[in-house]
Amino acid sequence: MTVTDSWDMPLRTKLLARVLSRTRDGSRMLSDDEIARSRAWFAPARLPFTWVTGPVPAGVEIAGTSFAARDGHSVDVRTYRPRDAAGEALPAMLWFHGGGWVLGNTRGYDPICAWIADRARVTVLNVDYRLAPEHRAPQAAHDCIDAARWAASDAAGDGIRHTGLGLAGDSAGGNLAAVAAQVLRSEGGADVAYEALVYPAVDATMSSPSVAQHSAAPILTRSDMDAFLAHYLGDGDDALDPLDPLVSPLHADDLTGLPATLVQTADLDPLRDEGTAYAEALRAAGVEVQHTNYARVPHGFMSFPGATRVGGAARAELALWVARHARPGTVG
Repeated sequence: MTVTDSWDMPLRTKLLARVLSRTRDGSRMLSDDEIARSRAWFAPARLPFTWVTGPVPAGVEIAGTSFAARDGHSVDVRTYRPRDAAGEALPAMLWFHGGGWVLGNTRGYDPICAWIADRARVTVLNVDYRLAPEHRAPQAAHDCIDAARWAASDAAGDGIRHTGLGLAGDSAGGNLAAVAAQVLRSEGGADVAYEALVYPAVDATMSSPSVAQHSAAPILTRSDMDAFLAHYLGDGDDALDPLDPLVSPLHADDLTGLPATLVQTADLDPLRDEGTAYAEALRAAGVEVQHTNYARVPHGFMSFPGATRVGGAARAELALWVARHARPGTVG
């Protein structure tokens, strides 16, 4: 479904998009210094920032843990848990942050991860997977797959339920959630009940019509996508093929047997059509799918709900999807 038919962004969305566009440039953004600065920055959880990002609920405890990936590297995990759930083994949802596999950090996702933990009464595990260009594909995917297997094991501790996991993420994180779901379905190691893909990047060939239609869109442009993929895929003999399902889950040979999937897309986003295509392909393969396209918003809108008219509705849809599948039969 489409939430609204108008393509014009509301004034507050336009203003924020203009500010964000002025603070970055597609070529400069991906210099070494800019990468480091961008990775370190996050919006503080205080006014006036929370007018845009949404607040961090006071009833959620934020902590940290880690796990050992397959190569022995320690991967940090930022955790979110309702404070009144002491001693309760809650369902777990893993979150993989966006940023083109190059940028982003876990702390910048405190508002949405804490909000999901609070509304859906789950423990959210926000995975600090390794980033490119230092760690090229498929390292990020391997870290996320390993994170799910860790969450499914006793090593993750007694505070979470180790079955019926959820996998979720936005943009590049949506890509990683989709990839992890496919690998875990085929190879095992974790019981995944559902996934939630927020404007996911699922086709590294960048051949969808919306990539050309919105090549100069606010927040994410075609030049940004080119730069991100160049960092993530690498070049030369070691570069990963853009058609490889480890980077393009849309091109997997078999989509049957995947968990129930929510796909949320943004109408003014270069990634819109590939997200839509993935939802359609999953549905054709017999997978339970809910797809909502949010109009009048650009890529990334879930991170700034206060600057949109539909950000709150999108977050509510996401939280309800998580609650229904993490606690089947208890949420209407």
